[in-house]
Amino acid sequence: MSSDRPNVRVTRRVPRVWGAREEEVRRAYPCDALLAEPEEEWFRAVTVAADRATVFRWLCQLKVAPYSYDLLDNSGRRSPRHLTPGAADLEAGQRVMTIFQLVSFAEDRHMTLLLDDPRGRRLFGTFAVTYAVSEERPGTTRLLAKLVVGGDEGEGVLGRLRRRFLAWGDLLMMRRQLLTLRKLAEGR
Repeated sequence: MSSDRPNVRVTRRVPRVWGAREEEVRRAYPCDALLAEPEEEWFRAVTVAADRATVFRWLCQLKVAPYSYDLLDNSGRRSPRHLTPGAADLEAGQRVMTIFQLVSFAEDRHMTLLLDDPRGRRLFGTFAVTYAVSEERPGTTRLLAKLVVGGDEGEGVLGRLRRRFLAWGDLLMMRRQLLTLRKLAEGR
């Protein structure tokens, strides 16, 4: 997650980039290697007034619930507002937010997921995502999500249109998710 990608050009901002800084967009992430021919990259980021370990611990809660709009993506059940024992015990292959598989992780650094659920793939297409945490300064952490979006074979105009709508939908959902995780990590 260290090398920069100097040839990356960000031509469009919202909905593809929200809250991420230019240097964060140029950085390489573990999800970059998961899809053979990605079509797009989306970034979402927030600054959290908490240490990196605390933010990562809340990120692990994604194994338990999505922390977005619970009525839409958690069958109306409220995402827990307290840390769940065992949620931070990560292993590759675990389910995260129901439709993702945990592919790799580095404690207090990142969780990388692949959308592998057949129903989820039919609805949303091919996705890989890295949630990264990095210390901005002592007691302040950047929480960033990078999504690599794959194209579906022979998708044509309808596929590109679907991806455009998904970018907006994902922005709304993930913005809420990151803001909720920030609030919980900050103890508010």
